[in-house]
Amino acid sequence: MVLGFSIALIVFSLLLMLLVLMHKGKGGGLSDMFGGGMQSSVGGSSVAERNLDRITVVIGLLWLACIVVLGLLMKANH
Repeated sequence: MVLGFSIALIVFSLLLMLLVLMHKGKGGGLSDMFGGGMQSSVGGSSVAERNLDRITVVIGLLWLACIVVLGLLMKANH
């Protein structure tokens, strides 16, 4: 069971990193340093951005739930 949640945590971590990197820069900060502040005419629609936000929040919550469950399982094993 611990192994399954550990694998899920790794998968959710990688997905979360990918989803965060897909977000548009809001101006200022590190996103401008790496070219994220440049305006592009190919920018995504607001619907796509909202869906990306929702998916990121859901994956983040699943990531957090995996951490909590793993912590409880580790505590129960000791």
